[in-house]
Amino acid sequence: MQALRLKISSIGVLHQLAVRRLPSSAFSRCFSVGAAQEPTAGTTTPVPDEAARVKSKSLFYFEAGYALYAKRQSRPFPPPFLSYPSGSFSEPLSTHNRSRDRRSYVNGEMIRGVTNGDDAVLVSDSFIGANDGVGAWATRERGHAALWSRLILHFWAVEAERAKYGDSSEPDPVSYLQRAFDQTKQATSKPNEWYGTTTACGALLDSDKSVPPHPILYITQLGDSQILVLRPRSREIIFKTMEQWHWFDCPRQLGTNSPDTPASNAVLDRIEIEEDDVVLAMTDGVVDNLWDHEVLENVLNSMEKWENSANSADGTEPGEQSYADSMRFVAQELVNAARVVAEDPFAESPYMEKAVDEGLSIEGGKLDDISVVAAQCKRRKV
Repeated sequence: MQALRLKISSIGVLHQLAVRRLPSSAFSRCFSVGAAQEPTAGTTTPVPDEAARVKSKSLFYFEAGYALYAKRQSRPFPPPFLSYPSGSFSEPLSTHNRSRDRRSYVNGEMIRGVTNGDDAVLVSDSFIGANDGVGAWATRERGHAALWSRLILHFWAVEAERAKYGDSSEPDPVSYLQRAFDQTKQATSKPNEWYGTTTACGALLDSDKSVPPHPILYITQLGDSQILVLRPRSREIIFKTMEQWHWFDCPRQLGTNSPDTPASNAVLDRIEIEEDDVVLAMTDGVVDNLWDHEVLENVLNSMEKWENSANSADGTEPGEQSYADSMRFVAQELVNAARVVAEDPFAESPYMEKAVDEGLSIEGGKLDDISVVAAQCKRRKV
């Protein structure tokens, strides 16, 4: 690990921590052979049972779903973030109920969000996010990118939830992310030292003070994950974040040995949106394999397919389905489309196009963890 602990004054150190960003998809393919996971999906990510219900600060909220595909199984979280079940009732210093709890904790609180390979996603009624951990840390002693991506997203969501904003002040997601980064560094320092880096992107929903009020989206970006905002009524993309790179295939990232910080490098955009606009939070497993127009077409087609369907896949009557179910379906269809390209060694892809522009001979899609959160803006019923 000595090479990874050099002073970050040299940009060469950042190159060492970004091994997954090799100028070839061969590493990803070899590293994931036989280890791919079945796609998963849902409409909510876990919230601690003991968490107090937070009164919404906005008249608008997200109906959201997510879908995930991991190129390889996530590494289990290490202690103390995960306490493995005891094998006996008589083991000292253990209790039966707590020893069976496989959920992960930090500072005594359940870690929010869901892990997907080295990615992490989180869904709440006013905040969504997708972080992409740098998978090369899996080859390093005490490296754990998935832990870093999940912890930063957890602390970020908690900071946003507890923040004081409303009548006289606006939310400040960059400062929330900075505090989340600081807390993650503290949680992964000695005696629980674990190394990793991750990109980060999140969207926080609020409303302005106009009459009538309009939904306002605060979008934070650091690295090459992406937030995309679609307007179904006009069938267009109204906003997208721009990728941040040190060089090709090495994005800005938060964590061990990286010079990047939220306060210095995160970009914040404030945009006015409309009810029914769709917000996508995606890791580069999507954006490296699908162009923007393909994402737009896929989402619109999925929404129309859902609306026109007489019955859902599980036999639920349309009247019993929710907007969140439709967003889960949208996310699933997008993950499936990205996966098709990712696994095709002869496909044309945005990743291939970027590589060719850099003078590199790369063909096909990029096999990577694929994470999507799809959220539709809705007005609360008063």
